[in-house]
Amino acid sequence: MNKAVFLDRDGTINEEVGYINHASRFKIFSYAFDSIQILNELGFKVIVITNQSGLARGYFDEQLLSHLHRQLLEQAEKNKAKIDKIYFCPHHKDGVVEKYKKDCDCRKPKPGMLFKARNDFNLSLEDSYLIGDRYKDVQFALKNNVKAIFVKTGYGIGEYMHQSQNWPVKPDFICENLLEAAQLIKEIETS
Repeated sequence: MNKAVFLDRDGTINEEVGYINHASRFKIFSYAFDSIQILNELGFKVIVITNQSGLARGYFDEQLLSHLHRQLLEQAEKNKAKIDKIYFCPHHKDGVVEKYKKDCDCRKPKPGMLFKARNDFNLSLEDSYLIGDRYKDVQFALKNNVKAIFVKTGYGIGEYMHQSQNWPVKPDFICENLLEAAQLIKEIETS
């Protein structure tokens, strides 16, 4: 079986700016590809799993989202980093775009995207990690027996400062950013 590092997108790989409704707002963190390279070298599949309810809400269309994801994959490749796949959930029960207006099983913290990746890549979730900037990412990981790394980028610093004392379960690890998280995984996996 393979192992993976699941990455949240907004606030983890790129700056959190709310709904990205124009390509100029998609700013990838300078350390993102170095981080992914470390994970590649360790033999992990690198898989992005991201809620993109802006599609359901009508804030942007599939064409823009496809463009952003192509840009991310191309820039990763140019920087000798490999993202194996990007999974996204376009749904929201309160959406205004009818085809995406539903309560699905793929919107995090529900496990649909994770299970699809597990099946597509023959993954051992127990040997995998998830890195994200929201507490819901932590809940999502732990509920599915994936090690949870919470990062303080994006929404992370605010959630950590103002809500962490009330978290019913704690993440396995807390890091400043994706690079520190990748370095931590390397330390764990090579010790």
